[in-house]
Amino acid sequence: MAESVLRSRDVMAGRIRTHYTESGHNGPAVVLCHGGGPGSSGEAGFGQLMPTLGTKFRVYALDSVGGFGETDPYYPASEGIQSRVDQLEAFMDTLCLDKASVGGNSQGAWVAAKYALEHPDRVDKLLLIASNTIAGAMGMEIPMTEGMRAIRAYNGTAESMQAFLQTIVWNKNLITDALVKVRNDCANRPGAEQARKVFQEGQQKLTKDPNLRLKYDMRNTLPKLTIPTICIWGEEDGFAPVELGRQLEKMLPNVKFHYVAKAGHQVQNDQPEIVGKLMMEFLSA
Repeated sequence: MAESVLRSRDVMAGRIRTHYTESGHNGPAVVLCHGGGPGSSGEAGFGQLMPTLGTKFRVYALDSVGGFGETDPYYPASEGIQSRVDQLEAFMDTLCLDKASVGGNSQGAWVAAKYALEHPDRVDKLLLIASNTIAGAMGMEIPMTEGMRAIRAYNGTAESMQAFLQTIVWNKNLITDALVKVRNDCANRPGAEQARKVFQEGQQKLTKDPNLRLKYDMRNTLPKLTIPTICIWGEEDGFAPVELGRQLEKMLPNVKFHYVAKAGHQVQNDQPEIVGKLMMEFLSA
């Protein structure tokens, strides 16, 4: 991996004190959105990729509203992942990013795609990584996987955090005591548990309420998106099975899919060199 320093920053994105990690100094902007598991953050999701991307791009990975990372946990994410889209819009406005490539993993992939659908004039390219959330928004039935059971069973203990990480990381050597502690401490900081509860209630409304679900559903919009897009999926994904990716590939003819061996749900952490190369080639084309 190329050497580069990850920098920790805070900014007021609208009314939300938003923490983010950045890398690089010059070049076009790339904004990345992490997944929705406990202890998730911009750095946890993309810290291994950012030094490589930072050699040619200005890279920003924000911590989401809803109790994630170091972002203010007391601002309510009352519309679930749609609240994350609104935060992303405010974040880009505050940093004066008139246009950027946008990407995300899992739940963050839906956030990135929804932002691109709402603001196609502000997105150069779109990078998606393994997403149950997009599959659900495309009308697909989401199976109850080992990863889904583990995330629902998370109860704030280090043991339940380790059990969850075991389902999203293929390379078990990456699941160190230090990683478990960092993510579990993040998930247990003051206000985070209540923030996740509000977020989850908002997510239920977004996906179940007939009126609000119009904001979530992508069946009639994502297939028509013409922004250059790639989707990367780990072949050993224990959270969002690779079969979902193969089904989505048939529904999204404008999206180039890449499947990576020996990688789980966080394919970018299991195989950072392969994913980094795919992203650099796509962004530089």
